Amino acid sequence: MKTRIILAPMLLAALALVFAGCGGAPTSAPNAPAAPQPGKPKIALIMKSLANEFFLTMENGARKHQEAHPGDYDLITEGIKDELDVNRQVQLVEQMIGQSVTAIVIAPADSKALVPVCKRAMDAGITVVNIDNKFDDAVLADKQVRIPFVGPDNRKGARACAEYLCKQLQPGDPVAIIEGVPSAYNGIQRKLGFEDALQATGMKIVASQVGDWEISKANQVVSAMITEHPELKAILCANDSMALGAVAALRAAGKAGAIKVIGYDGISAVREMIAKGDILATIEQHADQLAVFGIEYALEMIKTKQPPADRETPVDLITAENAK
Repeated sequence: MKTRIILAPMLLAALALVFAGCGGAPTSAPNAPAAPQPGKPKIALIMKSLANEFFLTMENGARKHQEAHPGDYDLITEGIKDELDVNRQVQLVEQMIGQSVTAIVIAPADSKALVPVCKRAMDAGITVVNIDNKFDDAVLADKQVRIPFVGPDNRKGARACAEYLCKQLQPGDPVAIIEGVPSAYNGIQRKLGFEDALQATGMKIVASQVGDWEISKANQVVSAMITEHPELKAILCANDSMALGAVAALRAAGKAGAIKVIGYDGISAVREMIAKGDILATIEQHADQLAVFGIEYALEMIKTKQPPADRETPVDLITAENAK
């Protein structure tokens, strides 16, 4: 079981709407590592929003891996303020090019917009590995660049979670989907996975709206959704932050427990709520190891000079039986 981290302030505020007892604002370690040793690879991990527990867990896992392998590489970690801050991510990659890092391991906020700057990094001799959210294949082809993706099959994971939900419902039951950022490949794949399971089991999708991966946006969307569709039986959220926002909205409307909720990511706050019965299920994609998988592959590429190839990482269904 991965190490539990302290929750970010924005996450804490939302959870106060849901349950008491989770506390503390996280304090991330300084981004810049100690002075690198000559000749040692310098790897930059560039993530999405560090207000999301998933990416804080990712950063924590990467730092622990580097601390366990101090002679193998130096690590720089960076994140953006929210899931939509694409321009800042582009700037971070440009900064890493300027610092002449050896490799960049990136979880892109946008599957298309980050490809050009990552190509510039590769043209500068920097190894680039894509994790978490896959780059768009058509844009990669257009830029004539091959960037390996090390991460989960999001469609498969989302379908597994939705199939578990559907076992608790009846064919024809009305359900809704809260989507991630429309330009994010993993959000698209998770929506498709949900739809695969819902269509196969005869559920009725009455609404599907964007929640931008954020707690507050999902809270607003679900509050309006349950007013428009009081008949809803379930809400499928494309990440755990949005699932937390959905549960907060249901509680505020007096519908907690009446509408089932699933998420995706396996963050500790949602695992606790699954154990309590407030959320039905989520998908654990091992945030504490996801960056590590990318870092290890980057080191392998640096050493062997092998052609890049995608690598699928594991996902697991989390329910009340294994949430603790």
